[in-house]
Amino acid sequence: MRPIKCGIIGVGFVGAHHIEAVRRLGFVEVVALAGSSLDSAKAKAEKYHIPKAYGSYAELLNDSEIEVIHNTTPNYLHYPVNAAAAQAGKHIISDKPLGRNAREAKLMLEAVQAAGIVHAVVFNYRYNPMVQEMRQRMRRGDLGEIYYAHGDYLQDWLLYPTDYNWRLEPEQSGESRALGDIGSHWCDLAQYVTGLRIVKVLANFTTIHQERRRPQGPLETFSGVGKQLDTYQSYKVTSEDAATVLVKFSNGGHGVFTVTQISAGHKNHLRIEVDCAKGSMAWDQERPNALWLGYRERANEVMLKDPNLLDPAIRHYAALPGGHNEAWPDALKNLFSNVYQFIAAGHHPVKDKVKIEFPTFEDGYLENAIVDAAVVSHRQGNRWVDVSV
Repeated sequence: MRPIKCGIIGVGFVGAHHIEAVRRLGFVEVVALAGSSLDSAKAKAEKYHIPKAYGSYAELLNDSEIEVIHNTTPNYLHYPVNAAAAQAGKHIISDKPLGRNAREAKLMLEAVQAAGIVHAVVFNYRYNPMVQEMRQRMRRGDLGEIYYAHGDYLQDWLLYPTDYNWRLEPEQSGESRALGDIGSHWCDLAQYVTGLRIVKVLANFTTIHQERRRPQGPLETFSGVGKQLDTYQSYKVTSEDAATVLVKFSNGGHGVFTVTQISAGHKNHLRIEVDCAKGSMAWDQERPNALWLGYRERANEVMLKDPNLLDPAIRHYAALPGGHNEAWPDALKNLFSNVYQFIAAGHHPVKDKVKIEFPTFEDGYLENAIVDAAVVSHRQGNRWVDVSV
């Protein structure tokens, strides 16, 4: 595998994990990072032993040594950074949601398509071995026709009115918060596992804390220190703390899911179940090495991750033998491995008739369109709205 050099733009909670996952690939080197200022970039570069630091993403994009950029900035910077990276001819791995809305996402998709660069969105949950097994069983038709999909994504890091994060601000995050931030993951998983598209939604949003205490100082995601700060100002919240969404799939099937960021005791509870004619399957991100199999006329089963038991086509996603757990960081590494192998092989995302085994900006645009439709549905009195792409 030829060596590839990359740069990281934005090194907060997620950016640090990008660095760790990329380094595990062995043939990719993180050579630079860009921060909100040169001082902060230098401090992070020293912490992670990265040779070059830039005070702006524009400076990093001018570095001819860098072939790929990871955009781990807040949502409001996804569009300007990705558009500039496309113009500079850099391949892009962007955090989700791709844009603050579908309009931004479509502009980014058009930019990368015009540039002919490789583009990926970090829907990393796809690449847990048991999710891959779930998808393979669906594709083989093991459980028959798909009837219904349901699940949830529950967190508690914004439980208290003293909890605060930039995602609460629509100008930075987008009009939808809980659904746009974590619900986009559930929608991607549902479509990826079933092979179906979400074509209609009916949504209801709830804002528990109409006002929150906005701290006078920066806070990193999941820092959990908002309630400990004494200096704050009152902030009127317009985005949802929780959302429930009914969905219709392209095969005529239905589903429902709930997302919240105020469910005490749920740190990162992402669960999806698909109910079919011959049985059901379910996967829980907090128990990532188990796949639940449900039946009507025989005992239910729990399949534990073991490479020897997985479908041979996806066995490579399990790097460790049975009994050795793999989870969130490993799925992230698996995603990056697919992207970088595609780049190293010199494939063109459009011209080459090669199957793309990673989520692209097209997927990101679709998830933004689903969220936008849900926003419209809620605003217009919880009616069914078509997902327009």
